[in-house]
Amino acid sequence: MSDKKVWFVTGASKGLGLSLVKQLLATGQLVAATSRKKADLINAVGIESEQFLPLETDLTNETSVANAIDKTIATFDRIDVVVNNAGYGIGGSIEELSDDEARDSFDVNVFGTLNVIRKAMPYMRAQRSGHIINISSIAGIAPATGWAVYGAAKHAVIGLSEVLAEDVKEFGIKVTVVAPGAFRTSFLTEESLVIAKEPIPEYSAIRSSHERYKNMDGTQIGSPEKAANALIAIVNEQKPPVYLLLGSDAYARGLAKLELLKNAFKEREELTMSTDF
Repeated sequence: MSDKKVWFVTGASKGLGLSLVKQLLATGQLVAATSRKKADLINAVGIESEQFLPLETDLTNETSVANAIDKTIATFDRIDVVVNNAGYGIGGSIEELSDDEARDSFDVNVFGTLNVIRKAMPYMRAQRSGHIINISSIAGIAPATGWAVYGAAKHAVIGLSEVLAEDVKEFGIKVTVVAPGAFRTSFLTEESLVIAKEPIPEYSAIRSSHERYKNMDGTQIGSPEKAANALIAIVNEQKPPVYLLLGSDAYARGLAKLELLKNAFKEREELTMSTDF
């Protein structure tokens, strides 16, 4: 990349976020990165540099997010790219997952994203430029059995990103929502993946689905380094996409969902049209 940009990346101590931060620093970019534990982030990145600002941040706490954004501005004077990458998976039927478990998922995956956008927007709006990248999931487009709450949270990220892109384009700010498939990160490990604490034995299809995903750990088709490359590439485009699928599996699931929706809509076309005055 020819021009230095200031990147603000959440959930940067592992997975896609870590791969992205390492590549950005290697190419001379200025990076503010967040994690729940600053020491873990510093150890994971393994680089001490004036170009790197590690931030211990609770994304579910608006004050903590505001402090992180303010420190970024104080250090680098601006924010050019926000990558809302932090999140975690949660598995279980709606009946199995408690209110607390479901809310925890939305707090990180949705409300954490909203907090960052809310606190970064005044600076981006003032500078009349910027790019917000929200990491959703193919599960937000085509969710699988046993992942209803996760699919709902990631679907919310897609919905808010679509409207955000329209709302902020008059300020020269671009928005991209990214829906990755399965990438070879720690996402499916016991430390990262939350499963319902009180599973109900009757949900046999869900148990089978969870077992398939756990067995996929370490063999996922997607490369996080290549995904990071893709994010860097779209930031350098004059007209970056609003929607971006990452991975051949995401592409196949996305197109299959489009076909399913088209058929479902057309099948009830007569009934749909019958409700007009």
